[in-house]
Amino acid sequence: MEIQTKPLAPGLYFVATPIGSARDITLRALDILASADVIAAEDTRTAKHLMQIHGVTLGDRPVIAYHDHSAAGLRDRIVAMIAEGKSVAYASEAGTPLVADPGFQLGRAVIAAGLPVTTAPGPSAVLAALTVSGLPSDRFLFAGFPPAAKGQRARALAELASIPATLVLYESPKRVHRLLGELGEHFGTERQAVVCRELTKRFEEVTRGTLAELEEAFADRAVKGEIVVLVDRAPAPVADARSLEEALRAALPGKSVKDAAAEVAAELNLPRRQVYQEALKLAGDA
Repeated sequence: MEIQTKPLAPGLYFVATPIGSARDITLRALDILASADVIAAEDTRTAKHLMQIHGVTLGDRPVIAYHDHSAAGLRDRIVAMIAEGKSVAYASEAGTPLVADPGFQLGRAVIAAGLPVTTAPGPSAVLAALTVSGLPSDRFLFAGFPPAAKGQRARALAELASIPATLVLYESPKRVHRLLGELGEHFGTERQAVVCRELTKRFEEVTRGTLAELEEAFADRAVKGEIVVLVDRAPAPVADARSLEEALRAALPGKSVKDAAAEVAAELNLPRRQVYQEALKLAGDA
């Protein structure tokens, strides 16, 4: 299908780019890269190479390097271009802009100026990893890169331990074994997890198992490439007899036994019949 070159309305166009295979680019992304007045990119060499692969001619259009360390003045310059009627395509180095990639401050600045922001959705390591992991995908949390500092890292992982959603983390290949051990300490070694490496690339690898099994599997490996670690959701907490009794004693005053039992059953994620029988006992003892 032929790439379409046509004038774009003024605005900022976030363009998702392949995380591995260059053929994962969308046709709309190519149309935008071919048509935008200005190309901004996290890495201009990567953007130019991608355009060259797909036969997108740059011509005399300006190419601006914009990344996390870019000065506010450069951001203001891009906003001014859009305000003057220019269309600016922003491409991350790999994946979707703003998902562990720069562009957040640029997007906020354009929005604050009352100017249009749109996106050409496409490749994302988060979604690719969820797709192949085999873990529940109806609810997930992208937690990004864990902090490098020991104390901050421990606190961040502890906060994630009880979240009832599949967790998705990025990690350096040099620290993936360390991370698996730390996750086991905070989450329990029997929690199911998946390590994805080099997704969509030639040496793509997906390793599944418990955190204990994965820590052992990566113990003596020299790991290379892009890494995504996924961990199964926290199991629903099971209330003990004492917690159930305390919750019922707090709920019974002013309510019928049936209503109090229903409230506590929902709160503690317990069978309603079990809670109702216990509520009847407590009400009879009162």
